[in-house]
Amino acid sequence: MTLHVPFRVVKRGGRKEILLPEGAPQHRRSDSALVKALGRAYRWKRMLENGDFATIGDLAGSESIAHSYMTRVLRLTLLAPDIVETILDGRHGPELTLPRMLEPFPADWAAQRSHWASAPR
Repeated sequence: MTLHVPFRVVKRGGRKEILLPEGAPQHRRSDSALVKALGRAYRWKRMLENGDFATIGDLAGSESIAHSYMTRVLRLTLLAPDIVETILDGRHGPELTLPRMLEPFPADWAAQRSHWASAPR
């Protein structure tokens, strides 16, 4: 017996993932790199707000991370709550990878939704 299943292979967060045909039940997995970056962003934001560090530069030095990278990751704390929830639940499309999310995006939540909805797939 031979079984043929149409599928696509896409890159997601630096690894390959198989996408089943539309309508087929898919098990969602969150992008671990993106989830880890969100966790770091909120942790760093809390450390700055609590006064543990006076500047982003001080915090970046303490974490041994480039200041520019830290500011790009910290920007993730500006994401709309529903977008964050979609990422954590693994319901986002393959176009939302960490490198793509670290690119500049609008601060307004409504503009973010249309920005990510129009993201190239």
